[in-house]
Amino acid sequence: MAYTTIKKPSDYFNTVLYTGNAGTQSITGVGFSPDFIWGKNRSSVTHHALVDTVRGNTKYVKSSTTAAEATITNMVTSFDSDGFSLGADSDMNGSSANQVAWNWLANGAGVANTDGTISSTVSANTTAGFSIATWSGTGSNGSIGHGLGGVDCMIIKDLSNARDFYFWNKSMAYNTRLELNNTETFTTGTDNMTALPDATKINMAVSTQNNGSGNNYVGYFFQEKQGFSKFGSYTGNGSTDGTFVYTGFKPAWIMVKRTDATEVWHILDNKRDTFNKNADWKYLDPASSGAEYDNNQHDFLSNGFKMRATGANSNASGGSFIYMAFAEQPLVGDNPATAR
Repeated sequence: MAYTTIKKPSDYFNTVLYTGNAGTQSITGVGFSPDFIWGKNRSSVTHHALVDTVRGNTKYVKSSTTAAEATITNMVTSFDSDGFSLGADSDMNGSSANQVAWNWLANGAGVANTDGTISSTVSANTTAGFSIATWSGTGSNGSIGHGLGGVDCMIIKDLSNARDFYFWNKSMAYNTRLELNNTETFTTGTDNMTALPDATKINMAVSTQNNGSGNNYVGYFFQEKQGFSKFGSYTGNGSTDGTFVYTGFKPAWIMVKRTDATEVWHILDNKRDTFNKNADWKYLDPASSGAEYDNNQHDFLSNGFKMRATGANSNASGGSFIYMAFAEQPLVGDNPATAR
């Protein structure tokens, strides 16, 4: 039996689908009061909206653009006990639009953290391995506390300026990054991190991406938890009997990006596609404001996911890919993988 301390993953991560009304409404069924909401209008050309409890419900950034943080009063109007309430903004509540929101549980509005040389405000859920942090850059090599026992994946955004989203996971070298808002390959340089993240802090270089003098930042940090989350890489095989990626759980959500070629990101989840099929899956690209696409055949299995297409953006022969994944259900036995 695969050991995990998280028996019900949906207590810490959950996807909800709903129909927008271009007015006001409360979205329920999350199962907890979310601290990080990543929302997208699936029907129309609108931006991905990222909102969290540390910055507050009226502040958001958009993964599909480099824009600085914006203030908006009619998007997420409150974080509620079983979800969130919305105003009329079309990014998350378009008229008659199919909408999706991916929700993570941290630990509320955050507390002061001095584990690094730069003070941060951190909301950390150590059980689920997820934290949100904000800080102001110094323009000198430094570090910020993340509130977890380690970090295996991170997303960072400069809130003060129009800059790229910094993305890193543990399969990458410390001096490389991807950018969530574009399709490019690795960016390598001395302006990323000075060393790998450790048990208490992120070791940052002098960079406008994460530590520019006087700039404000938000970071979403993830530590791998057995039976709940997995971050890594795989190599494509260019076959419809594609690469299998072991996670140790049945996925609820995956995000994949090719790293050795310019290709789109794609996000899939178990609510927009509820069973495996010999047809295209619905996916969204965090770097694009476009509506939902049908592409990228995958199987979500009891212990991981398997490629079922030869596409260049998910299973090119010899292609290198990174992924992040969260669980629907932990693997609780030694039965072989089964399709949904």
